[in-house]
Amino acid sequence: MSEEVKQPEETAEAAEPQAQETPEQEAAPEKEAKGTKAKKKKEKGYTLTREQMETLELAAKQLESVKDQFTRLTAEYDNYRKRTAKEKDSLYQDAKADTIKEFLAVYDNLERAMAVEGDEDSPHKKGLEMIFHQYQDILKKLGVTEIQAKGQAFDPEKHNAVMHIDDPDFGENEVAQVFQAGFMLGEKVIRHAIVQVAN
Repeated sequence: MSEEVKQPEETAEAAEPQAQETPEQEAAPEKEAKGTKAKKKKEKGYTLTREQMETLELAAKQLESVKDQFTRLTAEYDNYRKRTAKEKDSLYQDAKADTIKEFLAVYDNLERAMAVEGDEDSPHKKGLEMIFHQYQDILKKLGVTEIQAKGQAFDPEKHNAVMHIDDPDFGENEVAQVFQAGFMLGEKVIRHAIVQVAN
């Protein structure tokens, strides 16, 4: 009986090596499966449907449109910034010119007081001279310059002629006398010079 029992064990053991597969044989189906997946991925990566192409083209057009809008908006903002800076500067210069113009009456009075002859050694006259020179320095620091008029050719942009004389000592349209000094702030005329024009 014991022999009969042993025989089936032997047949089972003999059958086992036939059922076992080598590691290479086991890995073969897995490799095949991975290879097919890789092929599918490649195919998916490079082939696009017509619908997908249309979607991509639409997205590209929308991107281009947005880029164009952004460029225009940037340019508009830059122009706006420059324009407002220029307007701000212009407003400041206008306000400055208007303020200085109001103080020019004081300049005229000081100039008249300086023109009065006599008492040259008087401390009052010397003090007046100092104040007048200080006033001129302040105007210079503010960028205000006096318009050159006497002996110059008449310029309607800078001079205001109130009298005309015939005098052979002066050239044609030459400013013979200045009644009131004119001033400029940079390139802008604050007050025209009131003059007498010869010939």
